[in-house]
Amino acid sequence: MEPKAHPYIVQTSGTCSGRPRIDGTRVRVLDVAAWSERFGWTPDQIAREFELSLSQVHAALAYYFDHIEEIREDLRQEDKFAEELRKKNPSKLPSRA
Repeated sequence: MEPKAHPYIVQTSGTCSGRPRIDGTRVRVLDVAAWSERFGWTPDQIAREFELSLSQVHAALAYYFDHIEEIREDLRQEDKFAEELRKKNPSKLPSRA
């Protein structure tokens, strides 16, 4: 089976750590996936908020669903990194809890 073409999606080793992104932007596929799945944003909302076309957003989502395990692993790694940073650098503001 030939690899699927994903218009608008590129990977460049020196940009966004080589992660797949929307061509001409620094918006990564994993960001679009997170906004969609974690925050429940619609493609229209994502396009408006980040000045993207609906075609670009849908291409990123299509890429995500074609590479779902790879992108979800990238998201897990980013979550892990963020948690490590929070532990090393706790907030100096009092907790609201």
